[in-house]
Amino acid sequence: MNKFLVIALFLAVAFAEEKEESKEDGPKTYRRLIPADVLRDFPGMCFASTRCATVEPGKSWDLTPFCGRSTCVVSEDKPPRLLELVEDCGPLPLANPKCKLDEDKTNKTASFPYCCPTFSCEEGAKLEYPEIPTVAPVPEEPATTTTKA
Repeated sequence: MNKFLVIALFLAVAFAEEKEESKEDGPKTYRRLIPADVLRDFPGMCFASTRCATVEPGKSWDLTPFCGRSTCVVSEDKPPRLLELVEDCGPLPLANPKCKLDEDKTNKTASFPYCCPTFSCEEGAKLEYPEIPTVAPVPEEPATTTTKA
């Protein structure tokens, strides 16, 4: 495994979730790190449920039939754990009568991020996106046992 690649991925996602605007007209994409699905018979690999396959750390897969891409990442925790860097279109914007889905520019079957919906707004109108609540990770507490006297 290439440690540089893993470190680069972590630097790219310094925040657990972030909005990214590629171009003014381009689709908005979102990134988030989540615990990876892991099969007990393949403990060092991520399980890609959309492909029904295992994936090595550092490798990516598309999320078809959804519009997105995931990458298997090893955390820097001690002990390390597998994470999934999910990149997708995020939530749809809030309803705005001055903005419409641009059917001509939206291609649901294109590869990510070109499959994300594209919107056109009247001059001066802007799309607003819902806030995505983030939950801070809960620190693990050591297991304790109690005995009755």
